[in-house]
Amino acid sequence: MDPVQLLERFGDAFWWVAHVIVFIECGLFFPILPGDSLLFAVGMFSHNGQLGQPLWLSLITLWVAAFGGNVVGYEIGRAAGTKLYERDGRFLKRKYFDQTIAFFDRYGRRALVLGRFVPIVRTFITVVAGVGQMPRRVFFTWSAVGAILWVFLLVILGYFLGQVAFIRDHLEAAVLLIVLISVLPMAIEGGRRWLRTRRGTAAE
Repeated sequence: MDPVQLLERFGDAFWWVAHVIVFIECGLFFPILPGDSLLFAVGMFSHNGQLGQPLWLSLITLWVAAFGGNVVGYEIGRAAGTKLYERDGRFLKRKYFDQTIAFFDRYGRRALVLGRFVPIVRTFITVVAGVGQMPRRVFFTWSAVGAILWVFLLVILGYFLGQVAFIRDHLEAAVLLIVLISVLPMAIEGGRRWLRTRRGTAAE
């Protein structure tokens, strides 16, 4: 699923392939797809003139794909309920749901934004919101904000940073670093909560 290989294989159709993959990863339970690296690559390829579509159009349509995938996942979660959780299959693993539920419990509605930058959580957070019957207005609002931040941040970073030779030659590592930086605030908050809990236990 290397974006460079996808571009070589599909040529002009790569733009559409990227949209399909983003849509599937955001709502159809395939957490192993390279959404982060694809968004970064779209920005990089746009700057290089390897895509026929302008950057502004890619930003809008990729946001629609990401948000649309969320809506589908949410509606599936509302309709199927706990049946999805009880099924422990190849892709729909129960541990993925458990990780996402724990993430949701910690961050609440913000999880729909923060979870965009966390692999696996990004795929299952919308389903968990549907299973939990989160009000549609709340879900649509936070999910739309998360989709904008995720798509715009990675595509624009790819557009400007993709020209650096080291980043271009080590695309996966560069995207991973960006994702790690983006989740750093969550890690810091988690560390603070752990310290507060430990101090409270010691005081008792």
